[in-house]
Amino acid sequence: MGKIKINEMDPKAQEKIKKVVKTILILVAVFLVFIFAKPFYILQEGETSIVTQFGEIVKTETSAGLHFKTPFIHTIHKYTSKLLRIDGDPQKILTKEKQFIEVDTTSRWKIADIKKFYQSLVTYEVAYSRVSDIIDSSVRDIITINSLDDVVRNSNVINETNHKEQFDIDSNEVNLDELPTEKILYPTIHKGRDVLAKEILQRANAELNDFGIEVVDVIFKGIKYSDELQTSVFNRMIKDRNQIAQMFRSMGEGKKAEWLGKLDNEKRSILSKAYKESEILKGEADAKATAIYAQAYGKSPEFYSFWKSLEVYKKNLVNTEKILSTDMEYFQYLYKH
Repeated sequence: MGKIKINEMDPKAQEKIKKVVKTILILVAVFLVFIFAKPFYILQEGETSIVTQFGEIVKTETSAGLHFKTPFIHTIHKYTSKLLRIDGDPQKILTKEKQFIEVDTTSRWKIADIKKFYQSLVTYEVAYSRVSDIIDSSVRDIITINSLDDVVRNSNVINETNHKEQFDIDSNEVNLDELPTEKILYPTIHKGRDVLAKEILQRANAELNDFGIEVVDVIFKGIKYSDELQTSVFNRMIKDRNQIAQMFRSMGEGKKAEWLGKLDNEKRSILSKAYKESEILKGEADAKATAIYAQAYGKSPEFYSFWKSLEVYKKNLVNTEKILSTDMEYFQYLYKH
């Protein structure tokens, strides 16, 4: 059976086939244009979208899933409904006492009203800039009218507790209860750091409300003293440590004097006892020597006199350089014979 050629077909049939082919091509073209125009978009969990038509807000979508838009007419703007974080710029701020401190904060914020957010800010870049400026300004305004102690401390518990400093020393050597202690009373705070953070939060939200933004919290990430104030604080700390060191030195000097006194008394006692014993021994020796001398003198008085004279010569004539006369009785044993 042979193939039927289009040229051999009836003109009406040919025209009909051409129309069908043209229709199919048009449908395919429309379908491709429809697909490439992306009429569908997907919202993830935690995302919100605003649908605009020529710049005007048409509707908002908050549910996750697949959504339809009119190609070439509707524009989709996606935003997150999750919390966002922003770190403030470290800034030097003058406190109520006219003392500079360096404050560094961090905050969390979210889009509370997506329509206001789109109408006033549109992009995250603009939003971050505006949030940062307002929070930094609020931090500066609140800290400026409050004291340094309210910024640095959070409560008066340091004055309410009976804190006793611990020292790494042998308690057997030093009785810490004997140390003179003086409780340091710090200035009483009226608000504290947490209250100031809430005031900053309220001030920032009052200004950001028109932009559809809500700040959830403001946290002091770091508070540093200025170089001048830091030197003053360090000097005070050094003074406190020196006072404690002087306290220990005074205790050491007292202990030293106590032990030196005990040592001196013990030395005197030992020397007194030794002197007593030596005097007794010397007395006993002298008594014995006297007895021996007396016994020897009784046996031969002449020999005793001779012996004693020799001992005297031995002691006295060693350093004698000149003798003027030998007729004295003193020299009787030297020149007698």
